[in-house]
Amino acid sequence: MNFYDVIKVRRSVRMYHPTPVSPDKLERIWEAVRWAPSACNLQPWRFLIVKSDAMRARVSRYLQPWVMTAPLIIVGLGHRKLGWRRDGQSYHEVDVAIAFEHLVLAAAAEGLGTCWICAFDRQGMRLALNLDEDWDPVAVTPLGYPNDPSPRPPRKTIADIVGEV
Repeated sequence: MNFYDVIKVRRSVRMYHPTPVSPDKLERIWEAVRWAPSACNLQPWRFLIVKSDAMRARVSRYLQPWVMTAPLIIVGLGHRKLGWRRDGQSYHEVDVAIAFEHLVLAAAAEGLGTCWICAFDRQGMRLALNLDEDWDPVAVTPLGYPNDPSPRPPRKTIADIVGEV
């Protein structure tokens, strides 16, 4: 599948088969994430794979119930002090977002589904994962084989989203 096909195939999946994700597929996904660019090449990220029943139960309190249908849950973390800073603000979340997009596109190329989630209780997730205060949970995605028959939603036209000034 070429890059443009991957972009067109990728969508937000909200129901998953319980089939485990193979280690080979995960390795290729992490290789794609590893190559994501970041400001000044600081790479202020870390990704946690939530697999155990105990940890899934802990993080489930801060996510929608459908997320738990996936065999894996990935949490993207950004380190406040390791990200590029300007005017007293850290841009670690932008770098995590870039790497996270590499993750979801690589997953789509592997025939896997994801759903980028940013609307969750960050402090609760931090506590559930026993994170140091400098690590921010930035995004979460379930990861697994799609079991979602809904059609791809319509997209706006290029003319609707691109303009010139």
